[in-house]
This record gives sequence, C-alpha cells and structure tokens, in this order.
Amino acid sequence: MSETTFTDEELRQRLTPEQYHITQQAGTERAFTGEYWDCKDEGMYRCRVCGEPLFSSDTKYDSGTGWPSFYEEVAEGKVDRHTDSSHGMVRTEAVCASCGAHLGHIFPDGPHPTGERYCMNSASLRLDRDDSGEEN
Repeated sequence: MSETTFTDEELRQRLTPEQYHITQQAGTERAFTGEYWDCKDEGMYRCRVCGEPLFSSDTKYDSGTGWPSFYEEVAEGKVDRHTDSSHGMVRTEAVCASCGAHLGHIFPDGPHPTGERYCMNSASLRLDRDDSGEEN
C-alpha cells in the first residue's frame, strides 16, 4: 500500500486541535465524548487524515468502553499495529496503514469471529453515511 504523507502545516490547517493531537501525537479522547462512540448510522469509517476506508459499520459494536469499537478492519492491511509501552502498560497501537495516523488501540477481548476489539478515537475517523452519501 502506498504511504500518504502531509506536511505538519497542512495537517494543522485541516484538522482541529483535538484531531491533530490524537492522530499525530497519539492522544486519546475522553471516554463517552467522541462523535461516534454511540453512533448507530450505517456507512464506512475512514481515516480522518487521508480518507482511507478502515472500518464498516457492519463490524461496529457497543463494547461499553465509551469509544467506537469494531471487531475487524474493512480489509486486511488497512490498519498497522505497533507496540505501545506508554503509560506503564503494553498495548497494541492501531495506526492507519496509508498515512500513519494514530487511530487507537487493539485489544484481545472482542467478539467473534475475530476476538479483537479495535478501540478507536472518534477524532481519528470520519463516517461516510450510506443513506445520504454525506461526509461527516
């Protein structure tokens, strides 16, 4: 997959301060505050930075954590995994394979069929809703 890159200036102009902090500095939004944590709309969740399709609403579920959660990416290789040993714990960081934007973390406590929970930040995603073709 080809890597998409943006200058820091471009990103600061295009993203809100929160979106920039989360996607570029591996920040995390507070639980139950993001735009999509409780969203039930159908569509494609894309990377906020580069627009790459990452998750289908068909794989979104209520994990009870306060963040949008999915049990698999839309296609293999859309999300890269990195070891994150910050904050005194070891976790699997999820980043967009296309542009490297921080998305959230992946945990091994998700539902079948994958058993994984992609715990994402709403600020890292943009939902293209099926019913109107509207970008959000």
